[in-house]
Amino acid sequence: MIERRTLTCGATLLIEPMDNVASASMSWLLPLGAASDPGPHDGHAVMLSELIFRGAGSMSSRDHSNALDAIGVQRSSSVANHHMRLAATCLGANLLEAMDLVAPMVVDPLLPDEALEPVRSLCLQSLQSLDDDPQHRVMLELKRRHEPPPFNRSSYGTRELVVSVTADDLRSRWHLGARPIGSIISVAGAVEADPLEDRLNALLAGWSGEPVEPGAPGATDRGRHHLDQDTSQVHIAAAASAPAEPHPDSMLERMGIAVLSGGSSARLFTEVRQKRSLCYSVAASYRAGRDRGSIALYAGTTPERAAETIEVSTAEYARLGDGVTSEELQRAAIGLKSHLIMQGESTAARAAAIGHDEFRLGAPRTLDDIARAVDAIELDALNAYLARRSPDIETLVSIGPVFDAVRG
Repeated sequence: MIERRTLTCGATLLIEPMDNVASASMSWLLPLGAASDPGPHDGHAVMLSELIFRGAGSMSSRDHSNALDAIGVQRSSSVANHHMRLAATCLGANLLEAMDLVAPMVVDPLLPDEALEPVRSLCLQSLQSLDDDPQHRVMLELKRRHEPPPFNRSSYGTRELVVSVTADDLRSRWHLGARPIGSIISVAGAVEADPLEDRLNALLAGWSGEPVEPGAPGATDRGRHHLDQDTSQVHIAAAASAPAEPHPDSMLERMGIAVLSGGSSARLFTEVRQKRSLCYSVAASYRAGRDRGSIALYAGTTPERAAETIEVSTAEYARLGDGVTSEELQRAAIGLKSHLIMQGESTAARAAAIGHDEFRLGAPRTLDDIARAVDAIELDALNAYLARRSPDIETLVSIGPVFDAVRG
């Protein structure tokens, strides 16, 4: 059972007690994502996700870090379109003490001047590393082309902003975006709801306000794009529109993509890699957000096989419209539920999942809720949906040497 409470500051608190675990994990979604970064260049959020670990309240960076280590808190941060996410895992017995250290990172971070240059250097190194990781780079480029701005931004920011931003800029951005309205704190594992709520209400007293919302979606830059790079391989990424998570067809879409790319017996792996040996890696995924969704396909191959890889991969995506078999449905359902079982063994995964559900759906789902939705899918309903969905690939991006399909 998942409890949903509203803290006195206005933030949402979700609590999922889990039996037979000793750990507790927290996922704190702050409405401070890349999409709400001001101006045409983004990077405030990613720099702040590093900077918030550099001291909080009356504690210096080293003292704060040592205090977290002393009670065994594993912590991290990440940036997505709508949120910056703070994550922490520790023994359940240490959770309240951990919150005493984590909450000041949000309501009273130091964000010191002397930490700016080290953080700037880290962010620039991350941006430069993309040149050596064309597989990751092509997926970021696919997002940039397929999604509307400002929701097409990456979690790396842009070099233009990273090299020019000041500490005052970042402090201003933090205090405008790190607000309780729109924040979601989710905790899973060895946790008691009432003591946690009481502690957070005390720690967050005086925290107030609403965040700056992202701007309206702009125009996309879809179509076919190639980025020339002197490598021995071609990395290919393609995207199509799909239902958002709240849409009633989202689970049908998820099942269809599991048939297409749910393992070594799924269609993409079988047709593209095993039968034709066209590429060393091929996969598809369903990315369902609150307001929009997409299908992303990836393949890595040689220049000689690139054109055929695109042809066969996109044909397999379109062939879903012809329907799936009962065996494929059963195999995909088992795969999805196996993933749920493995996720259910991790307090960190559950804390993250219920927080994201709250944002995308307005309510968290238990593992049983999701398993029942998987089991409820019938073959005729799935095939009827796949027959009416669009088979079109709307965006295709490739990185590597110029190949036949690019030459036209």
